[in-house]
Amino acid sequence: MARLVLTRVLASVAVLWGAVTATFLLLELMHGNTVDVMLAQSQAGPEVRAELISRYRLDDPLPVRYFAYLGRVVRGDFGESYMLRKPVWRAIIEQLPDTLVLVATTVVATVVASVLFAALSATRRRWLRSVVAAVESLVVAIPPFWLGLVLLTVFSFSLHWFPAIGSSSPAGLVLPTVALAAGPVAVTTRVLREGMLRALDEPFVVTARTRGISEGAVRLRHTLRHALLPATALLGWISGSLIGGAIIIETVFSRRGMGRLVLSAVQNRDMPVVIGIVLVAATTFVLINVLVDILTWFIDPRTRT
Repeated sequence: MARLVLTRVLASVAVLWGAVTATFLLLELMHGNTVDVMLAQSQAGPEVRAELISRYRLDDPLPVRYFAYLGRVVRGDFGESYMLRKPVWRAIIEQLPDTLVLVATTVVATVVASVLFAALSATRRRWLRSVVAAVESLVVAIPPFWLGLVLLTVFSFSLHWFPAIGSSSPAGLVLPTVALAAGPVAVTTRVLREGMLRALDEPFVVTARTRGISEGAVRLRHTLRHALLPATALLGWISGSLIGGAIIIETVFSRRGMGRLVLSAVQNRDMPVVIGIVLVAATTFVLINVLVDILTWFIDPRTRT
């Protein structure tokens, strides 16, 4: 276990370094000047412009700025937002709880719906499996933001069942969760179903049935456990990437969270905020996948070698 955790931690450091480096370079390649964006709504003179350039060291060569920022990140200093004039950590912490709530409800909905749909669709009837697989492929192909717009149009603007936009109530969380969880549910259901169908051919299933165990108990207590290993690994990857999807969904539904923050930061070339958000997303991804590896170590002893 210690070797597993150490290996994953070292790999995680490389992932975080790659995320910071890629984001830094992409922002540098974007058109526009940071100082021009900061002074867009003011009539500041050359003295103010020079002061901003000196304060944020925007005139340093690219390698110097890169290594200087990398050193600050290693020390835990993410700098100050160019536009908000506040520490990056404070700006992120103010918006992060709402995003984490959306991600958590999406993960719970994905687990519950995937287990339920997989248990119901794990059948020997080929035509039924084909229909279910076609529906799953269609759901995966639908972009989450487009699905979110459809849900808003139908259930908010037409039927008035749920709040339209910007609501922080539990009812306002339903449609964003559905839009964000639809794709993960379809993918995870397929993996679980295929694992359960393979397990149904195993001798232990025949033994369980001869003991008089009901079909539902066979599926949930026996075959589901054998299908959990690949589904757990897949769900860990999906869960780690949900923050990126949540940012888009928050923008569609005008929800409070990191969606508005990162959109404004990218538009204004607010590099400290963008890199801070990327680090939060990458760290979440890394931590969840480390936990999944540890969970897999406990679920299946065969993986310990």
